[in-house]
Amino acid sequence: MSGEPSKEPDVILCDMCADNDRKPAQKTCMKCEIAMCGEHLKPHLTTPVLLQTHPLTEPVALGATTKCPQHGKLLEYYCLDDLTCVCVSCTIEDQHHLHNMKTFSTARKELKEKLVHEQRDLRTRTGGRDTSLEEWMKVETEKATRSGDQLVDAVKQLRDLALTSVQNSVSARMVSIKTSTGSLQAAQGETDTFRFLQMYSRVNQDVEKAKAVDLTRGLEPGVNRKTLVQQVSQYGVKMVAQAEHFWKSLVVLVDPEKRAEISSKEPTQTFELRIAGPCVTLSRDKRKIFYSKSLTQQNRASVFHIQDTDPKLRSSKLQKWVLSLSGDYDWTIGLCRSTYVGSNNNDAFGLSYIDKRLKCLTAGQCRDVSGLANLVGQQTYVVIWHQPDSLSFFSLTAQKQRKKVTSIQLDPSDNDLTPFVCLHVEKLQSQPVTYAGFNRTPQQSKPQWSCTCGRVYNLDNKCPRNCYCGKFISDQGITDLVCELL
Repeated sequence: MSGEPSKEPDVILCDMCADNDRKPAQKTCMKCEIAMCGEHLKPHLTTPVLLQTHPLTEPVALGATTKCPQHGKLLEYYCLDDLTCVCVSCTIEDQHHLHNMKTFSTARKELKEKLVHEQRDLRTRTGGRDTSLEEWMKVETEKATRSGDQLVDAVKQLRDLALTSVQNSVSARMVSIKTSTGSLQAAQGETDTFRFLQMYSRVNQDVEKAKAVDLTRGLEPGVNRKTLVQQVSQYGVKMVAQAEHFWKSLVVLVDPEKRAEISSKEPTQTFELRIAGPCVTLSRDKRKIFYSKSLTQQNRASVFHIQDTDPKLRSSKLQKWVLSLSGDYDWTIGLCRSTYVGSNNNDAFGLSYIDKRLKCLTAGQCRDVSGLANLVGQQTYVVIWHQPDSLSFFSLTAQKQRKKVTSIQLDPSDNDLTPFVCLHVEKLQSQPVTYAGFNRTPQQSKPQWSCTCGRVYNLDNKCPRNCYCGKFISDQGITDLVCELL
């Protein structure tokens, strides 16, 4: 024998046929609790009362699964609230009596329509694609990859900036040693006594100059060193910001639910341009103010209001903002009325930086603020507004230590005050104008550019676009970061 014969699938037979000639059932009447073949099914299909009140299903074996486990009666209705089949007793005396009840046929029709709508909505959400998760992962992965690449580039730029400058500085000092070595060899090879003695003075100067060279230093002190330190600091700030952006993109990628939490930690204060001065622009996030340098000297103020997008912070009685300001330009920070245009100091209350001196401005009166030193370069101030009667200013050191600068008493009835920044970006004619690492003195008849590496160029049609050290030469200048919300 090849084995036991395979069992055929269970066939539901008609309950109304004779026992010796039972035909396969086509439908089962849930009310009559019988399975019927095509011949015995005809009355249920042609009699209106039976057709409306006797639910028909595909042939099933009636048993425990078709009866209510609580009442033992046939399941005839469907509860749309609890999504379950119930009997007639459940509909009138159990917890379902106030629920949305439907016959099987009606429930089937409504639920199928609902599935069609849900399928349409789902396809709308996924853009008509079945690979929405793969597409989302691809987009977010590309974002994280770009952010990571930008972070790597920022680190490389910071490294190359410092290393290139140190290498150029050390190479310049090595020239002195090579020059003295050549002079020594030439003097030692001189056989004529008179010429040897004539050479000795110059050889001695070269040797003393070489002996004074300190190769253990990264950069020699001077203006170029200060410039490099500032550039390294600026690149460092950008690198930290890029690192934070990269971290956020990774967090959102692995846990998208953190997106709202991360967004809530974003700064809410932004600049709003009120009066536009020359060559002044805002960053995309409206938290940085830039000035594009040019040879044209203009004297016009730019006024920016400081807005808070968070309603809770905006309505608070205690408001605070932190500003990083360039020491190369004049500025005023504090509170102003809506009529302030940058020059009418009667409508301004705050702290002014004019000709490298701090002044306290109170409704038209201007007095010097003493006791502060080292006002050259980037400066950071914390402004605290105790509404409605006082305004305080603090300087912030590199070690994040606060030092009080001054306080201003306000008129509590003055309710037309807004945080603001006023910038005067004109350059003093007596000062050299700096362009991308190149210095030009305005008094020179012919534009001459001195690169920070020491090379000097005459700016004409034959002038190279790049110095040999890699810096870009331009007669249009570069963009300065004048003010930033921290």
